Amino acid sequence: MDLSNVTWRKASRSASNGGNCVELAGFPGTVAVRDSKDPDGPVLLLPRVALREAVQAASDGR
Repeated sequence: MDLSNVTWRKASRSASNGGNCVELAGFPGTVAVRDSKDPDGPVLLLPRVALREAVQAASDGR
């Protein structure tokens, strides 16, 4: 998958000092996730439902 022209988004509550944060880029049915400190590093591709479930589980404390 070519990710060279995607628009990456970082959480609006992220610190401007480059702290621990991930960036997301959306595609139909898929979300790309990367470490904001390593934009040329590996990218995790997840189905949208899997990311949604992971975020929900983390916020539920599971």
